[in-house]
Amino acid sequence: MKNYSKANAAPWGGRHSGKGLYLHEKVQLVDLLDPKIETQGKTIALLGYACDAGVARNQGRPGADLGPEAVRKMLGRMPNHLEPEVSFWDTGDVRCPDGNMESTQHDLRDAINMLLKRGILPVVMGGGHDVAYGHFKGIAEYKGPQTRIGIINFDAHFDLRSNEYGNNSGTPFFQIAEELKQQGRSMDYLCLGIRADGNDAALYRTAESLGVHFIEREDFSIQEVTTVQMGLLGFMDGVDGVYVTIDLDGFSSAYAPGVSSPSPMGFSPDIVWEALKIIIDSGKLYSLDVAELNPNFDIDGHTARLAASLLHGIIHRWALL
Repeated sequence: MKNYSKANAAPWGGRHSGKGLYLHEKVQLVDLLDPKIETQGKTIALLGYACDAGVARNQGRPGADLGPEAVRKMLGRMPNHLEPEVSFWDTGDVRCPDGNMESTQHDLRDAINMLLKRGILPVVMGGGHDVAYGHFKGIAEYKGPQTRIGIINFDAHFDLRSNEYGNNSGTPFFQIAEELKQQGRSMDYLCLGIRADGNDAALYRTAESLGVHFIEREDFSIQEVTTVQMGLLGFMDGVDGVYVTIDLDGFSSAYAPGVSSPSPMGFSPDIVWEALKIIIDSGKLYSLDVAELNPNFDIDGHTARLAASLLHGIIHRWALL
């Protein structure tokens, strides 16, 4: 993997307890390419997708390639409640130094496949939402064509734009759908938090033609939690397992100002966490990522802290299964 770079200790800092009370004291830096890697018990592996070439191609604000390091800095300061037998790894980044997003996506695919083969839960930090294409490809390569992989996307946008003029951060699910169609298969895709002001009529028509399930922002709220629960459980019943991707620009800019495409009309963290609990507790989670954190536009680290808090909750809840 030519775009791979090993983890380093620089972002991992915080209060020192000497008793492993914080995640920076728990994390192990692991070289993904080390053939002698061994796992014992449950293992969670962070992996950065330090690429914003897709955002730039989609006419967005650059800076998402800095997202993984910002998440690590916030996450390391948070308390560690993982049991001693649960391993928590930082496996470094796949990077995009020359703007070749496709090459970086291929390396991400290989890294995800490698982690899943070892029974590890991959937790990917973006980077643009083009992370979804390489991430899904890695799961699909590991699971094989007979497995129905459900995609659950927390997002304001369908990201189903045609790639007729090239791939970008707005095309990943269209690319996945097209490739599955060539195999005689359909895409199982649920999008939570869709906004009419973030998707044109052509995107709604594409979503309808592909059989995409979605819950619009008006119904994706804590007041409508029963509707969300029913939608999630119904969707997961029809698939073998799920890949979860959280686009931070789906949140209201009150919570996530540091993204490429901010909006005050986004959803709130409480309904996202309720949905994530349902997904994790189902035992069907294959892998997950957070995307579109742009530290260049973050205010007092709010967005990085939101991303880190979500990951903190996810890894601890998953570790208890």
